[in-house]
Amino acid sequence: MGKQKSPFRLKSEFKPAGDQPKAIRKLLENLRKGVKEQILLGVTGSGKTFSLANVIALWGKPTLVMVHNKILAAQLYREFKEFFPDNAVEYFVSYYDYYRPEAYIPEKDLYIEKDASINDILEKYRHSATKSVLERRDVIVVASVSAIYGLGAPENYIKLRLQLHKGMVISHGKLLKRLVEMGYERNDYALKRATFSVKGDAIEIIPSHSDEEIIRIEFWDDEIDRITRLSLLNREVIEDDIEHIVIWPATHYLAPRPTVEQALKEIEKDLIERVAWFKKQGKEVEAQRLFQRTSHDIEMIRELGTCKGIENYSRYFDGRKPGEPPFTLLDYFPEDFLLIIDESHQTIPQIRAMYEGDRSRKLKLVEYGWRLPSALDNRPLKFEEFLKKLNTVIYVSATPGDWEIERVCSQGRV
Repeated sequence: MGKQKSPFRLKSEFKPAGDQPKAIRKLLENLRKGVKEQILLGVTGSGKTFSLANVIALWGKPTLVMVHNKILAAQLYREFKEFFPDNAVEYFVSYYDYYRPEAYIPEKDLYIEKDASINDILEKYRHSATKSVLERRDVIVVASVSAIYGLGAPENYIKLRLQLHKGMVISHGKLLKRLVEMGYERNDYALKRATFSVKGDAIEIIPSHSDEEIIRIEFWDDEIDRITRLSLLNREVIEDDIEHIVIWPATHYLAPRPTVEQALKEIEKDLIERVAWFKKQGKEVEAQRLFQRTSHDIEMIRELGTCKGIENYSRYFDGRKPGEPPFTLLDYFPEDFLLIIDESHQTIPQIRAMYEGDRSRKLKLVEYGWRLPSALDNRPLKFEEFLKKLNTVIYVSATPGDWEIERVCSQGRV
């Protein structure tokens, strides 16, 4: 069987120079030999990003590049975007402009409610990233350590997608209902990302991954007659007479209705058990607090499909058992993906520290009845869990830490 052609097309006026050709060749040789972990110790010439771009282009596998902060991620995203203008280069970082986590300080009897400001542009990029990872092989995602935080089960995300094709029999009302189930909001006046509007016999959708296009679905009775992509800016036709299109959910944290109903039963069961436990301990205040707060959340989820702090119930919707790792961006990638950890001497310690910091804060919330114990499972990956999800890794650092050096045999040091 011949070698599969790479789907990546690297475009650059430069050619590898200095130490780069040797480094590129060695990294690829090791990948082909099945070496799972390598270190790129730094190369001279026009930069490490160009060397890595050459490796990605020649290796031809979906790639995740992880870095330790948003600024570096944005810089690498721009560089890879220039090298691969015809491929899917995506950006995945935390969507918060401002974030104050929920917390409880027992010494002061002070409850601090979660307060956050979500950046819609960053949320758009996150949806674009998961869409590309699930639809394409020629994908590079540049991500911060946000990649190890819970994202919702990819199985639910895939189940809830809406596949439409020309000639499909579906009523106007049923399509509108499906869009609402997927987290889209109706807005007939100001179209924005993850909304839809009704215009006569047509439904216009702005998908979750874009704020630049409209997907227009035209009907003839209960049959889709025409699918068109329009520019949101001027309504010019981008693509006409589309045969098939996929609309992805408006949020990563949704589940099909039967899953939601089952989740609510489990939440109610755990609530009864936890309230009984508090009462047995003589902690009536905690029991009452937990019962009131959780009952309100259950009612909101039942009526609206969501509630404030719904991520604290993610384990139930994902079908995970207590203590099982959350689904993250890593789970959206196919098994043969390539992971590049840039500035690994800083990124690895950051990944290590995430779990403990998150857990210590949530333990207080659980201990004093602000949250069910399931809140502890809304968390980043433990370092050991992170390692189990990896396939092939290239650590990139001019000054690698002892951990990377010990992990990688001499053959894998480039």
